[in-house]
Amino acid sequence: MMKTVLITGAARGIGLATAEIFAENHYNIVLLDRDAPALAAAGERLPDALPLPTDIANPQAGGQVAAAIKGHFGRLDCLVNNAGVADFGPIEACDATTWRRVMDTNLDGMFYLSQALTPLLRETRGCLVNIASISGLRASTLRVAYGTSKAAVMHLTQQQAVELGEYGIRANCVAPGPVRTKLAMAVHTQEIIDAYHDAIPLNRYGTEREIGEAVYFLCSDKASYVTGQTLAVDGGFDASGVGLPALRAT
Repeated sequence: MMKTVLITGAARGIGLATAEIFAENHYNIVLLDRDAPALAAAGERLPDALPLPTDIANPQAGGQVAAAIKGHFGRLDCLVNNAGVADFGPIEACDATTWRRVMDTNLDGMFYLSQALTPLLRETRGCLVNIASISGLRASTLRVAYGTSKAAVMHLTQQQAVELGEYGIRANCVAPGPVRTKLAMAVHTQEIIDAYHDAIPLNRYGTEREIGEAVYFLCSDKASYVTGQTLAVDGGFDASGVGLPALRAT
């Protein structure tokens, strides 16, 4: 029987690239996103997938998603928690509304959906992969809510690995570094791009597909003894520390 993967935030970017990799490897695909028009467009690229327009920030959504998957495919083997929002700004400008909006999706929504789908994952001894960010490993300017939410995702992953391991469920985390998404390229000036290239040992942004390949590996049998881990897919960005651009210049 074909395995089934659910990918949240699947209408574009890393989520859609990841879905395409799973489709190439003959999985049943469930695409979840709150942007219904974009999700419909993604469904045209993956016509055999099950699109579920859903906002994971709604704590009640998980039960509906679980029922839809059970009814359509009968099983769930992998949950890829990719959906997230970013709201960048100075720490003193982060009000309660901004903080709550980021946490509702990046942390709370991820937890509630994972909790609702755990019974299905228990049946298949499946796995979770949570998408965090390099911003959860190293602090950066203008990212107080975003970075804090992603650091929390890494600890949530460890909690899931420890508590769900007795059911045979593995839980791991991918922390992408700078990725060449359409959104990033729209808002990053050439100066920002050059600065990232200087700070990343591989001297480039990652691609959406490179992140997806790491996700697929962690869901595959090749990672059958890997759980509770955070894998930074960042071209060495986290390892490089600070001050390297100036050192290189000398």
